[in-house]
Amino acid sequence: MNYSNIIQAIRSIIEKEEEILLNLPEEIITNRFNHQNRSIKMLLGHLIDSASNNHQRMIRLQYAPRVGHCIPNSERGMLVFPDYTQDNDLWIQLQDYQHEDWYTLVQLWKFYNLHIIQVIQSVDETKLDNYWLDYEGNQVTLHDMIMGYTEHLELHIGHIHELMG
Repeated sequence: MNYSNIIQAIRSIIEKEEEILLNLPEEIITNRFNHQNRSIKMLLGHLIDSASNNHQRMIRLQYAPRVGHCIPNSERGMLVFPDYTQDNDLWIQLQDYQHEDWYTLVQLWKFYNLHIIQVIQSVDETKLDNYWLDYEGNQVTLHDMIMGYTEHLELHIGHIHELMG
């Protein structure tokens, strides 16, 4: 499977957004909040959490055919990998992104996404049908996860731009 469009989209987002993000004034990144009560710092932190969780899923799905948030009785031996969807705000709060050094956050976001590109480039194509069971029990294949990664990235970059005004 050729994921060159996904890889190029991630690279393009990084190249475009890094400079924009680094040049934002402190008052804008910390004092403007969206409808979810998240600042720009918190939104970027959420994107770091997303990269972290998706990275682990992309790797784990290459050595386990099914990954879920619980072990159903009929599927002993299934790897357990908790979903963090309902806990996004808790993750943001516990890591205190609001008080993190902005340069560090931007660089962590950038380099984590560059690593995600490496993972996608190196993915074992025989494992693309391996799937994740999300908290609602839906199957999300490794392929679907890769294909949907940029959509989530673009969604929250859009939220950041809304707060920038």
